[in-house]
Amino acid sequence: MTMRDALYELSDVGREYAGPAEKVTVLSGLDLTIDNGETIAVVGASGSGKSTLLHLLGTLDNPTRGTILFRGSDLNTLSPEEKAALRNREIGFVFQFHHLLPEFSTVENVAMQAIIGGVSRSKALGLAREALGLVGLQDRVEHKVTTLSGGERQRAAIARAILMRPAVLLADEPTGNLDERTGSAVAELLLRLNEELGMTLVMVTHNLELAGLMQRRLELRAGELYVQTV
Repeated sequence: MTMRDALYELSDVGREYAGPAEKVTVLSGLDLTIDNGETIAVVGASGSGKSTLLHLLGTLDNPTRGTILFRGSDLNTLSPEEKAALRNREIGFVFQFHHLLPEFSTVENVAMQAIIGGVSRSKALGLAREALGLVGLQDRVEHKVTTLSGGERQRAAIARAILMRPAVLLADEPTGNLDERTGSAVAELLLRLNEELGMTLVMVTHNLELAGLMQRRLELRAGELYVQTV
């Protein structure tokens, strides 16, 4: 078996929120290592902490306790600006809803992240066209996103997520708003990108069939983590 380097190392990670009467514990004492190039499904009932875990991995939220290392660096020690730069460069996000801007073309939507990150417009558009080719939308580059089908819009969102060739793709119910056939095609695309580009894939999903395609399945129950190999 080929040894992999750890991308994430979580130690005793917890997340609490202030409730109306007392603190609400969403995640409790998580210990987890995620390797480079791995595919992982995160499953569990609504409210079990799945999206919270994804937000912690993506530096969109901070743990109440514990440490999260990304390539050996403690995320808690990074400034907001450093976290923003890390997200732009190393972490791709795909959500249930595509969050594309209707007033822009497909290629402009995909390129925007790079432009915001300081890449020249011409280079960013070139990267966007390349990313759209990887997801099979090379013929929809100049189309307004309002003319795309639901599956095509999600593919465009995936192209935006992989634009900067991030180390990890964090997907929160990426097929949840699609019909079964289109959802399966999007799932196959994510797995192909994992294989071709070598990026780690962590996916929150209620779809157990989709979860079964991942190398590992993590189940959250009342904020506690249970790990099993699929």
